[in-house]
Amino acid sequence: MTHQRDITLLFSTRIIRLFCYGFLSVVLALYLAETGFDEKLIGLLFTLTLAGDAGITLWLTTHADQLGRRNTLLIGALLMAGAGAVFVVTHNIILLMAAAIIGVISPSGNEIGPFLSVEQAGLTQLIPNEKRTKIFAWYNVVGSFATATGALAGGWLAKILQSSGWTQLESYRLVLMGYGLGGIILVILFMGVSPAIEVTDTTTQIKKTLGLHRSRKVVFKLSSLFALDAFAGGLVVQSMIAYWFHVKFGVDSGILGSIFFGANVLAGISALLAVPLAAKIGLINTMVFTHIPSNILLMLVPMMPNLPLAIGLLLLRFSISQMDVPTRQSYTMAVVAPDERSAASGVTAIARSVGASISPMLTGLFFSIPILFNAPLFLAGGLKIVYDLLLFREFRSVKPPEENAK
Repeated sequence: MTHQRDITLLFSTRIIRLFCYGFLSVVLALYLAETGFDEKLIGLLFTLTLAGDAGITLWLTTHADQLGRRNTLLIGALLMAGAGAVFVVTHNIILLMAAAIIGVISPSGNEIGPFLSVEQAGLTQLIPNEKRTKIFAWYNVVGSFATATGALAGGWLAKILQSSGWTQLESYRLVLMGYGLGGIILVILFMGVSPAIEVTDTTTQIKKTLGLHRSRKVVFKLSSLFALDAFAGGLVVQSMIAYWFHVKFGVDSGILGSIFFGANVLAGISALLAVPLAAKIGLINTMVFTHIPSNILLMLVPMMPNLPLAIGLLLLRFSISQMDVPTRQSYTMAVVAPDERSAASGVTAIARSVGASISPMLTGLFFSIPILFNAPLFLAGGLKIVYDLLLFREFRSVKPPEENAK
């Protein structure tokens, strides 16, 4: 019963956090542009946001089993609330960069900070192996629906406020206030998590590197591949794609919210569909053979001559794009020892954060050069396909326990 309560709490924090990320992501680039930031500066700020997250998350997740997983989650929630507050009260570039580096701000609408790694390690502690992929799929489904609802709410809230006489800047600032409030709610919820999520097998006598021992080689190899995938994904973070639609087709914040509501709903459904597919063809095969076509669709989006076709292809892409996410998370937890799970999830997440931290700056640069405006979508899709092929080559023979048992 205690385990069910903890699982419910961790799902609840996931929902609130991803709602806030979606809420913010649709208007964040628009807010910064309204304060006078150009595309290059916005890209730089997003790069610093993701780079700072990588450093802080690396330390927190590789020490989470010593600090305590609940304590680590509380620290992350406080950093999220603090960063939201700074973005609300100042437009000073130095202070915003400091908040971006130290705090937790999500320009992508996706997970950022130590939460995902620590929550997944805790969930793995609470559930049997055969249910892991299913639970992770639902964990991603509720997150995707929360992001979708947040994007819809944030975009339309800003539009409604502007229709009521608020300036664009004032309406976007209210959205940022909601983001900071979400961090405070997370602090309260994390305080209710029980010690059941903490690691019980602490093999302190074993020499560890970044919290890892026998799984180092596998984790570092996965991390290098995940970094490539994330670098490609960082070129097309949700805030930047929203800005791309705004500039290319003149789409306002309300319509952007609706687009990304639909996109994230489809992403959530695709994560759920990954469960029966993975049971049939395996985790690695599911990751690779659903990811490749989704990235071909991404590269086709900028080739569309009008808004409806571009939206249609984007939504089609999202309908299969997240099938690799619960399978990737489940696979990582499956191939490491229990006392390495927080660290393994953290190290792979950091690799993704580092990879993703560089590319928004490049996207900002591409956006500032008219002839290269569509380049981020082509480059992202191509690099992601390279990642898929390398992942398949390196890991198709490394099976998780539940597949070896068949």
